[in-house]
Amino acid sequence: MTLLWIIVILVSLVLLLERGIEKTYGYESPPHKNTPAKFEIPFEEIRIPAIDGGELYGWFIPTKADAPTLILIHGWSRNVGRMMPYIRKLHPQGYNLLVFDARNHGSSTPTPRPSVGTFTEDVLSAVDFLGEKMSSSEIGLVGLSIGGGASIAASGRDARIKVAVTVGALSSPIKVMRAQFAEKHIPQFVGTLLFSFMRLRYGLDFKRIAPINLAPNAKAEIFLIHGENDKTIALEQAKDLLAANPERMRLWVVPEKGHSDCHFHPDFWEKVSAFLAENLPIDKD
Repeated sequence: MTLLWIIVILVSLVLLLERGIEKTYGYESPPHKNTPAKFEIPFEEIRIPAIDGGELYGWFIPTKADAPTLILIHGWSRNVGRMMPYIRKLHPQGYNLLVFDARNHGSSTPTPRPSVGTFTEDVLSAVDFLGEKMSSSEIGLVGLSIGGGASIAASGRDARIKVAVTVGALSSPIKVMRAQFAEKHIPQFVGTLLFSFMRLRYGLDFKRIAPINLAPNAKAEIFLIHGENDKTIALEQAKDLLAANPERMRLWVVPEKGHSDCHFHPDFWEKVSAFLAENLPIDKD
């Protein structure tokens, strides 16, 4: 094989990998269609500075300045509107709520390669924003899917976070992508090649940003909720997270539910409310 053919093969391989990465990030995340005003909930539109100089679009829904605040984090290709069921249930309980679009989602500014790492950075930007806005330092997180993984990772990086509730959280982006490759009958060596390429090409280290590797550092009390029949993020990942920090985490496996419907279980809101009341109580005086 001549040097020219080697170069042609390598260039073709790089182009193929680049195309695969572009396809991965080819999702659509349109802006929200409704706001809390539809349900007669007062709110303020906000812009939170992002770590890369961009902005996170969000809603701030206050109750009392000295009440705890919950930050609500949507999942992949979603936006603030996904959190409306959570807003409607948690606002009457007396928590201040902050909801935002992650970068490259909804009405927030773009970022080239969003990941659980960029989601985590956005959660921490929201925590910093609250530090300047609120008199209470009591902060909790409620995150779905990749937003749940980011909640765990952020809890491992910032002791200001007191509690986290996650629904369908991932433990490792590599595990998620490998499962997707297996489902599509793509050989695993392709994934290994892709991960190595992204690390070298973009500095994207999936192991470093994996929630499971930050979970042991978390001081927050964390409630893992995971659907028994979750086909998007396997239940195994929730069990991995629990094993990574059993002193701080508890797990509820939701019977007969999947990835996006756990909140329809009849016990869901009672369990979430009880966990929050225990670990992030609201002063009723």
